[in-house]
Amino acid sequence: MGPHDEKPSESRYMMKKYAVGIIIIAVGVILLLVNTDILPYQVKHIIISWQMLLITIGIVSFFSSESRMPGTILILIGGFFLLPRIFDLPFNAMHIFWPLILIAIGVLILSKRMPHHPWQKSINTPNQPLEDGYIHEENIFSGGKRRIMHQVFRGGHISCVFGGSELDLTQATLAEGVNELEVNAIFGGVTLIVPSDWKIQLKMTSILGGFDDKRAYVKESPDPSRLLLIKGSAIFGGGEIKSY
Repeated sequence: MGPHDEKPSESRYMMKKYAVGIIIIAVGVILLLVNTDILPYQVKHIIISWQMLLITIGIVSFFSSESRMPGTILILIGGFFLLPRIFDLPFNAMHIFWPLILIAIGVLILSKRMPHHPWQKSINTPNQPLEDGYIHEENIFSGGKRRIMHQVFRGGHISCVFGGSELDLTQATLAEGVNELEVNAIFGGVTLIVPSDWKIQLKMTSILGGFDDKRAYVKESPDPSRLLLIKGSAIFGGGEIKSY
C-alpha cells in the first residue's frame, strides 16, 4: 500500500480520535455538573442510555467513516427514541416508529427511479470490475450480489442499512500489505465469500448484532504479510465470512 493510500485512512483515524475525545470530555463535564447539583439528576438517565449510545456511535461513525449514511441512520434512530425521555409527548413513540419506517421505504423506492441518487450504489451485475481494486457499495432498503473475477482486491467500504450484500472474492487476489475493508451493517447483513487461505483480522463494533468468521477450515496463508482488516459496525444486524 503506497503513501497515497494511507492518507485517507490516517485522516479518518484522526477524525475518529477527535470525535471520541470530545464526546468523552462532554460526558465527563455533564456528569460533573449533575453530581454537583448544577444540572438536574434526570440528565444522567439521558446521558447513560442505549439511545445515547446509538447517537454516540453514529457521531463517531459519521466523522470517521467514508460513508456518512450509517452514522446518520444511527443518530436519527437514537434521537427518535430519546425524545420521549426529554419531552412529554402526547403519543407513544413506538406507535409511530414503524409507520415512519414504512413511509421512508416507500419514499426511497420511488426515489430510486430517479438517476444519480447516492443510494443507487447497490450493484447487482455479478462480474463488474473494481475501481483500482477498491469496492464502494451502499445498499439502503435494497440488496446486491457481486463476484470479483481475477482482480487484485485492496479493500473499500460496504454499507447495508435495512438491506444486504454478498461479495464473492474467491477468484480475487489479496493485495500486498494491509488492506482495509469497512463494513457497516445496520438492520442489514453482509456476506463475504473469500479464499480459505486469506489472513483476516476483525475489528468490528457490535450492538445487538455480530460479524463472525465462519470459515470451516482456514488454511495457512502462503504470504502472511497480506492481511484483510475488516472494521466497522454491526448494529441490529451483522454478517459473516465463509469460504467454499
